[in-house]
Amino acid sequence: MKGLLKNISNTALIIMCSMQVLAQMPVRKGPAPAAEIKAAKAVAEAYPDSIKAQKKFIYAMGLENPELIPQYKIWMKNHPNNVNIPLAIGTVFNNAEMAQAREFLLKAAELDPKNANVWYMLSADAERWGQSALAKNYIEKATIADPADVTYAYVNLMYLKDSNPDVYKQKVYDFTKQFPENERGAQALYWLAVDATNMDIKRKYLEDLRTLYPPQKFNWSYEGMTSLADIYLQTDPEKALSLASEMREEEDWKIRKQVALSLIQINKLEQEQNYKEALNQLKLLTLPRWNYIRNFIELKKSSLLAKSGDVKDAYDNLVLKFAKLPNDELYSAIKIYAHQMGKDELQIDKDVKVIREASAVQAFPFELGLYTVKNKLKLNDLKGKVVLLTFWFPGCGPCRAEFPHFQAVVNKFKNKNLVYLGINVTPEQDSYVLPFMKNSGFSFIPLRGNPEFAAKSYGVRGEPENFLIDKDGKIIFKNFSIDGSNQRTLELMISSLLQ
Repeated sequence: MKGLLKNISNTALIIMCSMQVLAQMPVRKGPAPAAEIKAAKAVAEAYPDSIKAQKKFIYAMGLENPELIPQYKIWMKNHPNNVNIPLAIGTVFNNAEMAQAREFLLKAAELDPKNANVWYMLSADAERWGQSALAKNYIEKATIADPADVTYAYVNLMYLKDSNPDVYKQKVYDFTKQFPENERGAQALYWLAVDATNMDIKRKYLEDLRTLYPPQKFNWSYEGMTSLADIYLQTDPEKALSLASEMREEEDWKIRKQVALSLIQINKLEQEQNYKEALNQLKLLTLPRWNYIRNFIELKKSSLLAKSGDVKDAYDNLVLKFAKLPNDELYSAIKIYAHQMGKDELQIDKDVKVIREASAVQAFPFELGLYTVKNKLKLNDLKGKVVLLTFWFPGCGPCRAEFPHFQAVVNKFKNKNLVYLGINVTPEQDSYVLPFMKNSGFSFIPLRGNPEFAAKSYGVRGEPENFLIDKDGKIIFKNFSIDGSNQRTLELMISSLLQ
């Protein structure tokens, strides 16, 4: 999953990953041939208790067929105590992440309140409406209906994260004691580590994960070892080497093992003050595609350059990285090298701006419909303003995970020339959009889009995909994601464009 690879961490994402609410089979949007529909209808009417027969008819009709819901309302009226009729269509709509699911799932819950899976699906649906409190209430009902189910217990645990973070941390460890042999226990501890912003605390959680859930046995622990190895690479490459040697012989772990060996040698050369050879060794490093040490490597590279007497290259290296993805750690190091060169912060900003402008491209001048009124919004009408643009859809867990972090940053720029836009790429989920905006309280302006537009105009292949557009309509930043650990990066990016 794209959001997982980007290390996005937020309660909504965790919950949606847990629920696995992807469609279980292809959704037919249009109707099948009339003969096929007639035959499927006959079987569904003959066997109203058969969910399999009901689903076959639903897919024959097509989920967007205007005759589908009226037909089910007739059957529900004729069979008022048959839970499988609303359950079948509610489940199909839920798996397709369509707003029509709620009515039928609520009816199924009314008829069979002990059906935990119905409450589970209702919880997923409530998240798409932006009703987190209601989603929490539904998952609690699922847990009560089936207290032995580890998944319901896990999702219920995750809702503590935002409401009571201190209690949540302890409850995670309680959960691991309750489910010491279950993958969900490893998953809970994994996300606790991911959310930690302090490296020492993160390391402790990951080390506990390694101990309590051996990575050779638990997939979530195996995933977490990547982060632990990258922490060790920065603090103790000998430990990183030991950990990498225990992992499966996969390409990324082979690369990390080689990185650990190289860093051990580089650190030795640096201690011997053989900076040029240490730098040569560092330049030969190949990093895994997904890693958390890129900043560390660049800072080390510049440090070795400066110690070798090449302060200008040390400065240029970090300015280039900062221009693409700014953070305070990079800037602090840049200022040190700038001072040695006689440059002030104004000159740093000018150097950064030159790099950004050289790679800037004109944003596609879209004209898209608004959800609030029948008018359209033109990107060209926003010239003179900075535009934060995200491509999303209501059923996208990683999108919803990112929104609170975006909102926290946007709130810092109230009354500034900043416009926050969100293009929904899934028209089938249009019904969710305005309720989601109202219930969630997020302030972006929702626009109507589709996958074809997103791919053709902005090269979007998965959501969320984010862009920052300057006052002249040029894309300055792209391919970035924001979570609790790097909100400051977004703040720095926006601030630089508002100047």
